[in-house]
Amino acid sequence: MGPTESSSELGPDHRRQNVDNQTTGIDAELAKELGYSGTHTAKIVGITYRQLDYWARTDLIRPSLSDASGSGSRRRYSYNDLLELKTIKKLLDAGIKLEQVRTVFENLRGHVGSDIAAAHIVIDGGSVTLCDQGGLIDLINTGQSVLNVLSMGGVKTELEADLQPFQAELDEANRTAAARRIG
Repeated sequence: MGPTESSSELGPDHRRQNVDNQTTGIDAELAKELGYSGTHTAKIVGITYRQLDYWARTDLIRPSLSDASGSGSRRRYSYNDLLELKTIKKLLDAGIKLEQVRTVFENLRGHVGSDIAAAHIVIDGGSVTLCDQGGLIDLINTGQSVLNVLSMGGVKTELEADLQPFQAELDEANRTAAARRIG
């Protein structure tokens, strides 16, 4: 739209597009608050409704907003539920067996709680490892620490702090060595 054009001069299609763009943002936020039906959840995540139903009935993941409570009742999944379901699908796609995925999620929830978006997971063949606060935790085998991650930035900071008390002595030694070369 040019500096002299108004939205009324552009016609109803432009106004409708502007309203549609605003509505889309509002609808997305409303959907997050109200949740997602089982059918929509399955489509969004990329799984079948049968898989979703099986995972709910076997307690892999239960809908956190509204669970089925008899014939005709509907499950409502939250945004976090969708995130967990998408993660489950990714693990299965990577070749992790469903029973191992169950163990992964039990251990993952134990380490990061409900905020799995904050987790960093490494999938390597048949292993699933959580990078958590400087350590690696095997999420399949009882959630035990397997390695420590060494941050080179942390090593550098520690070395600089260790050098600080000796800095004056090192400076004097460097001045003496330089004077010997000159003289």
